[in-house]
Amino acid sequence: MNFAITSKTLLQQLQVIGGIISNNSTVPILNDFLFEASDGGLTIYGSDLETSLSARLNADQVNVKKNGSIAIPAKLLLDTLKTFADMPLAFTVDAKTNGIVISSETGKYKLTGHNPADFPRMLEVESDQKMTVDSMTLAHAINKTIFATGNDDIRPVMSGILFEMSTKGCNFVATDAHKLVKYHRKDVSASGAGSIVLPKKPLNLLKNILVSYDSPVDVSYSDTHVSFSFENYRAVSRLIDGKFPNYEAVFPKNNPNRLMVDKTPLLNAIRRVSIFSNKTTYQIKLKIAGSDLQILAEDLDFSNEAFERLSCQYDGDDLEIGFNSRFLIEMIQNIDSENVIFELSEPNRAGIIKPGTLDAEVEDITMLVMPIMLNH
Repeated sequence: MNFAITSKTLLQQLQVIGGIISNNSTVPILNDFLFEASDGGLTIYGSDLETSLSARLNADQVNVKKNGSIAIPAKLLLDTLKTFADMPLAFTVDAKTNGIVISSETGKYKLTGHNPADFPRMLEVESDQKMTVDSMTLAHAINKTIFATGNDDIRPVMSGILFEMSTKGCNFVATDAHKLVKYHRKDVSASGAGSIVLPKKPLNLLKNILVSYDSPVDVSYSDTHVSFSFENYRAVSRLIDGKFPNYEAVFPKNNPNRLMVDKTPLLNAIRRVSIFSNKTTYQIKLKIAGSDLQILAEDLDFSNEAFERLSCQYDGDDLEIGFNSRFLIEMIQNIDSENVIFELSEPNRAGIIKPGTLDAEVEDITMLVMPIMLNH
């Protein structure tokens, strides 16, 4: 195996794929990148067994002189490449010994690779269940929901995002039992109805890659795996097995109290006031009456308290309700409009948060947050 490539081009691809590699995996081969040179191009793979990611470099990016494959220790290769200025590098691999020689303009570097046959192969997802989605749309959908996923090992299905697909649109849903986000896209459709739950590690990785492209993403999914293909990348992930909660049943049917307030002043006020809240509950209190919104917090253990007043538009009965400030900040940060709408009923019932305006022909987002009972 023999190929030449610039250090910058190679490093850029390895840093992307390196996000899937677990540090100090108990399976040594998973600490490697798999390089496969064929048909005038180079394909690089990374895997943690649950998810595999590959990138294809074509002839305009790499000069393949001899086909072959090798597994190369990821950390050693990355650490080496980071020290180079952008310059051409030549890789020569001895298939019998798995020895690797990297030649630069100023020196040579020898390391030992591993048998490529030991590297787990990327699955082909054979399925008629497919959808195509714009890369920026998919990145946006992941970004709008992933912060609401949980970390509960007992309920792993709540640590992922539900993709609920149909011929008329797609729902992206995440919840940790304290907060819930449902993001709907009307401009995304699948070949048929179906639902899958994807783990957040590959979605976080995908999101970071997708924002650099504006291209269609082909999604194929079976009962156990999902595949994403776009540009020169391909990702295959195992799905989370389990039944996602019936999230529609959680949304309150009647929230007569409607509050609308400017997003930026509200977000800044909550951030400031929450500094003075209890560090266990992060509780703040919203006190609403007429066009007056008061945001309050206190920490009795340290005699800390804070209070801010904002003007608002409110239609409903006077209300005092408590929320976890961290949850509110996460949700409001993911509202794109200038105004935020709260739909509330009673202090012990969930509140709904929505953007004041959005492109209703394309998208819809609804956020739910559970209250914290106030101590009077």
